[in-house]
Amino acid sequence: MKTRSDRSSVCSQLAGKRILITGTTGFLAKVLLEKLIRDVPDAGKFILLIRGNKKYPTAAERFEREILGSSIFEHLRREYPDYLASVLAEKIACVTGEVTEPSFGLAPAEFARLAGQVDIVVNAAASVNFREELDQALSINALSLLNLTELVKRAGDVPLIQVSTCYVNGYNSGDMYEQMVTPAKRGIPRHPGGYFEVDTLITELQQKIAEVKRNNADPAKLPAELTDLGIREANHYGWNDTYTFTKWIGEQIAARELLDGTLTIVRPSIIESTLREPAPGWIEGVKVGDAVILAYARGKTRFFPAKPDEIIDVIPADLVANSIILSMAEALADRGQRRVYQCCSGSSNPIILGDMIDILQTEAKQNWQSYEKLFYRQPKHDFRTVSRGTFLAAMGVAKLALGLAARARRLLGMSESFPLLESFNTTHNLAVVFSFYTSPSYTFQNGNLLSLAERMGDYDRRVFSVDPKQINWKQYLGQIHLAGLNRYALKDRRRGVAALNADTQARAKVAEAAVR
Repeated sequence: MKTRSDRSSVCSQLAGKRILITGTTGFLAKVLLEKLIRDVPDAGKFILLIRGNKKYPTAAERFEREILGSSIFEHLRREYPDYLASVLAEKIACVTGEVTEPSFGLAPAEFARLAGQVDIVVNAAASVNFREELDQALSINALSLLNLTELVKRAGDVPLIQVSTCYVNGYNSGDMYEQMVTPAKRGIPRHPGGYFEVDTLITELQQKIAEVKRNNADPAKLPAELTDLGIREANHYGWNDTYTFTKWIGEQIAARELLDGTLTIVRPSIIESTLREPAPGWIEGVKVGDAVILAYARGKTRFFPAKPDEIIDVIPADLVANSIILSMAEALADRGQRRVYQCCSGSSNPIILGDMIDILQTEAKQNWQSYEKLFYRQPKHDFRTVSRGTFLAAMGVAKLALGLAARARRLLGMSESFPLLESFNTTHNLAVVFSFYTSPSYTFQNGNLLSLAERMGDYDRRVFSVDPKQINWKQYLGQIHLAGLNRYALKDRRRGVAALNADTQARAKVAEAAVR
């Protein structure tokens, strides 16, 4: 009888391998870990680098509470409890460490021992808060690559899979290919090795961070000042937000440090709920588009700045996990290369934003009672998109009128907050964070990723499918995603709405504001 390794080049390459994964308390890495456990049974060990926190000081405690206890493992717990128990006992190793600290905060001997136990590294750790304080975003999304590449080199130049984002393409426009991204605005010198020299940029950013901290007179205002600094610097160099800017810097650090090593950069577009595995619609927390859906469901917003005729690039999380796994197998089989793969839908199975809105809105109006946590009542109004100019003009008029109304209410001894003002604030906050992503100016290309899949056998193309052509958008958006959002991401109304997870704090805060 053939084993999976006999049928699968992916399973053959990963057989016996010790895989270090960062970011497993986050959404995508949970999907990746579950898929590896379920469909790569011959993998040697899963080493999970997890930062302790006040509630759970050790990696083992956080793993048990925040990862193993997740609904992502419902299928394995139900169908293969003995197998899951054996994996947990024999193949899971939790290491308490912080990716932003040299040697992950481990003693030299511990770091050396860890390096001797690793065959491949997958870095899925990130701050995905689009408006993170610049010092935090720079540390987590960029400078941490110095520590990760040090581990890779100490481990014997093992491969690094760096999970990035398609949106490192910033303010560029047109067809975006699987290659290193040239900044859209400011000239940053390029090394003959293909990456961009970011040392001077990092030094300047650190100096500006230090200056803001030095000149700050009110500690309570410091986070906002560092957030504003991050947005200004990102815009200055050609990015919409601090997240995408610092992820781009991280790519350059990884490429520089592993110039002669093995590096694969996997860039997903907007990651949403799973298409099929381990269950259709599995999701954790409120993602990019879901905050807008949630605000519409609560009647808190009716219009949004967007380009309805442009492609909105969404990709299910299980296709992203499969892309990472294929890239892992390739990196182990053919070392010494730098590769970039974009996991996206826009170039091979595009959907325009207007069609997405129609699908979601039609399902909401017809079947709103099927989503009891999402819709408290039947939506009565259409959700409309407007141009950015129209939106800004409307917001300006509304801000003036609502401000006068709020002052009048205050003078009368009434609460300054009222439904129209709450709706305005919700729409404004959502637009500040997300409008860039609903006004796309480019199409992400994924030809290299599809070619990688074609080089695999039939078994691997089926089990680790990455092809977005399999997505039926009407079914996925109108049924699978809304059902998953309702089941997995939202709590019942007695306990609140948004499921607050560590990796979705910023988006959840916006979503919370929409439902209060």
